[in-house]
Amino acid sequence: MTTEIRVPTLGESVTEATVATWFKKPGDTVAVDEMLCELETDKVTVEVPATAAGIMGEIVAAEGDTVGVDALLATILEGSGKKSAPTETKAAKAAPAKETTGAASVDVMVPTLGESVTEATVSTWFKKVGDTVAQDEMLCELETDKVSVEVPAPAAGVLSEIIAAEGATVDASAKLAVIGGASASASSAPAEAAAAPSAGGKDVEDAPSAKKAMAEAGISRDAVTGSGRDGRIMKDDVAKALSSSPAPAAAPAAAPRAPVAASDASREERVKMTRLRQTIARRLKESQNTAAMLTTYNEVDMTEVIALRNEYKDLFLKKHGVKLGFMSFFTKACIHALNEVPEVNAEIDGTDVVYKNFVHMGIAAGTPTGLVVPVIRDADAMSFAGIEKAIAEKGARARDGKLSMAEMQGGTFTISNGGVYGSLMSSPILNPPQSGILGMHKIQDRPMAIKGQVVIRPMMYLALSYDHRIVDGKGAVTFLVRVKEALEDPRRLLMDL
Repeated sequence: MTTEIRVPTLGESVTEATVATWFKKPGDTVAVDEMLCELETDKVTVEVPATAAGIMGEIVAAEGDTVGVDALLATILEGSGKKSAPTETKAAKAAPAKETTGAASVDVMVPTLGESVTEATVSTWFKKVGDTVAQDEMLCELETDKVSVEVPAPAAGVLSEIIAAEGATVDASAKLAVIGGASASASSAPAEAAAAPSAGGKDVEDAPSAKKAMAEAGISRDAVTGSGRDGRIMKDDVAKALSSSPAPAAAPAAAPRAPVAASDASREERVKMTRLRQTIARRLKESQNTAAMLTTYNEVDMTEVIALRNEYKDLFLKKHGVKLGFMSFFTKACIHALNEVPEVNAEIDGTDVVYKNFVHMGIAAGTPTGLVVPVIRDADAMSFAGIEKAIAEKGARARDGKLSMAEMQGGTFTISNGGVYGSLMSSPILNPPQSGILGMHKIQDRPMAIKGQVVIRPMMYLALSYDHRIVDGKGAVTFLVRVKEALEDPRRLLMDL
């Protein structure tokens, strides 16, 4: 039997990818879920696992090839050692063979949750046991610490069993439910096979997800044994190394809650934090504990930006179909400043400083469930209209809870606009591993001394929080001054001054 390995769903609006690395070659033994290759899109890196155990057959798409969604990448031949002598798998020995005709059962598994996401909570079941379901019909919704994930039916049939009830926490490989009465061709019986890791030197390129996991965990490459081709380290190898290493010293316990009078306790309401809120709390605290965070302030006279916006907003809307807001001006001004002070657009990776020759701009957005930061990719290559359209689209998706994992990853700098809520001054917290975040605030008329005269001007306080480990005070101040200059004379943006 031959199993086809195809390009998985790459995410909304992503239609093609490039084959970056093959970890296996024809003739190699592969196990179920073992990583076969890695694809790169313009937004994220995708690892492609084996959907069955056996022998690596033909590789159809070579490294460097561009492939579309569902394109054939390779084939896996049934067997565990020789192509001509397939052997019975453990799964086949452990369970009676199912009929190949008539009705069969299909397991509903947790879908891919995204890089570094290992578990989720079942938030809502849309179907109940006994309901008839169509293929691709939504069965339930999972909530991770970053995004909500809808789980479609892998085949048509009857929902015969729900294994993970609402509120249950499931890992990335858990079974959620069973669909009975599905066609046998739609079901699969994954087999297990032992894959022999390739021996190799340490001069191979590790998986990007593994590099990120090692950096986040603070462990060196020498502490991890690679199971990929030629000893390449995979993300699972990092997890195994962490689980086998001595447990770190326990963090100080949170301060105990003060005693509450019985009369007050009866009037309290205790609600469990959502996974998103828990993650927000954890990441913000980690940011304070890790970075040498400092904030510098300045103020900007918004007179010229407001005048320019008022003059062209109707024409802008008519031509581009989107309103001209202040965010595109601030985004352009920040990009202009980042070009002059590149360390604000960099990050620390171990003992290295990684400078980004592009700007993926994070735009913090408040939603009913908490703060999220969708990323506008390659904002430095966008026009004012392109930036405004991207912000409007990402903001709407954020409010509807429809942002994908890829849309919230990879940002190099962030802008947070507390002014929309009336904030006059605040110190934003870094969004790790980024080294800078700009806080915008409320525009307020204030008396200003201009050329010896007191005049009323629309003023805004700006705050730049930065990682002092990589950004010096001079660089931070220079960045804010350049943003101020660009906004007080927007023509500078057009002439790159």
